[in-house]
Amino acid sequence: VQLQAYGGGLVQAGGSLRLACTSSGRIFSSAVMAWFRQAPGKEREFVALTRWSRASTLYADSAKGRFTISRDTAENTVYLQMDNLKPEDTAVYYCARGIQWSQHTSDYFSWGQGTQVTVSS
Repeated sequence: VQLQAYGGGLVQAGGSLRLACTSSGRIFSSAVMAWFRQAPGKEREFVALTRWSRASTLYADSAKGRFTISRDTAENTVYLQMDNLKPEDTAVYYCARGIQWSQHTSDYFSWGQGTQVTVSS
């Protein structure tokens, strides 16, 4: 099963982007789908996650109130709606699949290739 993330781009501060991550195969109900991001020179950090079987979600403090993670089980796709973007949101965004309710990269075993988000001031 491969993940493919897309939807990144260049946006001005205060703007919005919607990222999508599509799985090439079925995502089982036990899966946890997450978004992480990595800015230049920084470690990859957690952004948001959702359980595939139900709409439970968890957000990093930096994402709360601005980002929304959702999933379309029929399309095997998870989304990250990002509103009120800030320059500090600039990073490569990765989707990931795991089975633990976790904010740690080591708990995810399948990763998308990443999509660049650049927010200009």
